[in-house]
Amino acid sequence: MASLHRRHFLLGALAAAACRPRRGAAPLAHPALGVQSGDVTGERATIWCRASRPASLVVEWGDRFENRVAGPRVDAASDLCGQVQIAGLAAGAQVRYRAYFRDAAGRAGDAAEGSLTTAPGDRRATTILWSGDLCGQGWGRNPDVGGYRIFDAMARMRAELFVCSGDLIYADDPLLPEVKLPDGRVWRNQDWRQKARVAETLADFRACFAYNLADQPMRRFLAHTPIAAQWDDHEVRNNWFPGGTTDDDPRYRQVRGESELAAHALRALREYVPFGSPRMARRIARGPLVDLFITDARSQRTPNGPGDEPGAALLGAAQQGWLERELAASRARWKIIALSLPIGLVVRDGPAIEAVAQGSAGPPAGREQEIARLLGFLHERAIQNVLFITADVHYPAAHLYHPEAASFGPFTPFHELVAGPLHAGGFGPNRLDPTFGPTLLFQRPPPRDNPPPWDGYLSFGRVTASDTHLAVSWHGGDGELLHQLDIRAA
Repeated sequence: MASLHRRHFLLGALAAAACRPRRGAAPLAHPALGVQSGDVTGERATIWCRASRPASLVVEWGDRFENRVAGPRVDAASDLCGQVQIAGLAAGAQVRYRAYFRDAAGRAGDAAEGSLTTAPGDRRATTILWSGDLCGQGWGRNPDVGGYRIFDAMARMRAELFVCSGDLIYADDPLLPEVKLPDGRVWRNQDWRQKARVAETLADFRACFAYNLADQPMRRFLAHTPIAAQWDDHEVRNNWFPGGTTDDDPRYRQVRGESELAAHALRALREYVPFGSPRMARRIARGPLVDLFITDARSQRTPNGPGDEPGAALLGAAQQGWLERELAASRARWKIIALSLPIGLVVRDGPAIEAVAQGSAGPPAGREQEIARLLGFLHERAIQNVLFITADVHYPAAHLYHPEAASFGPFTPFHELVAGPLHAGGFGPNRLDPTFGPTLLFQRPPPRDNPPPWDGYLSFGRVTASDTHLAVSWHGGDGELLHQLDIRAA
């Protein structure tokens, strides 16, 4: 027996020696910022991981990780980020996966593990979370409060998907080491130098995404809850539009055009967030009960103006046509449209209009005409059970729009559900425009503008879809219930 033990010891020592890198060999590549999955349907998903150094991504999945796909080589050109799409998944299944990296010699580093739930193939209930606005108004990761701890509260909801309704980063909002509050409290921003200036270069935008993913609660959440992301303004610059300039802001010294900033921002966004499509606007099928329509309210918008200008657009004609065709083709019970800006709340850009509502009664004008066309199309085609989810205004709310109170019609009544912020200052309430006949069902603005996150005005929304109704609830930063709403299916 002693001889056998000695033999095993020698074999183990030889194996360990073989696995040790040779003197002078480059260190192994390991996952640097956890793993994510995105745009998950009933049979496919996109898996994301970032390496600590150049290497090739490998993703494995299954009960014993028996399935494997070799991904791209990651290097400085992608900021060491890589994504692969896995397919052939079973509907309604929980899928374990892991990602790791191999160097040119075939040596594998550590693996980062995650899980996801595919869309159901039957009519079982399914749950989606949504919110937006992360690391805004100077409120960064604060170790004194556990970082972005709202993500731990969201993780406890065990949702199948998280829709980030824009402002995943605040590229135009640098951090200071400390923020001293009037009552004597001091907010401390961890690693603030990573976001010490407005983002102008590609490296600056990448640093904003990496800063957020360095947060432990966010990484824990994304490892087990797939994301479906859209962008809004702060991924680039507050209230930006194609062709705009930075001439009004002396902090921008290298880039004068907002379209150039947007190109850097979009590249960094697609490097750091898992997408299942080359398009920002896309439909994500979530089984027989839910189709999710992600829109792009930035790329094709016209400049912000007084709100009544002819030809004003938010989505643009091509995207509006795509959205109408996809809605008409959908056979899902619920059609959820993720629009990064609210329809009825007046959102201003100085004297101009930033969102849809132009602030006065009367027939639809400006960007409202796009919404009127969409509502008219839905009514004409008898497409029912359509609702909108959004963020942007930094307080949670619910609105019911009805043609009896509107100056436009006919259209089918619909709900607009607002959540957020995830981790930013609170604001509001905004004024409701009467054009589409909104009724305020719920709102929870803060008592003053821009309270720090620890004052309790963060929020996210939760939607559970069943065949007969949609159960909606809003929750605070620690998961506490703020409001509930039940929407019956037509």
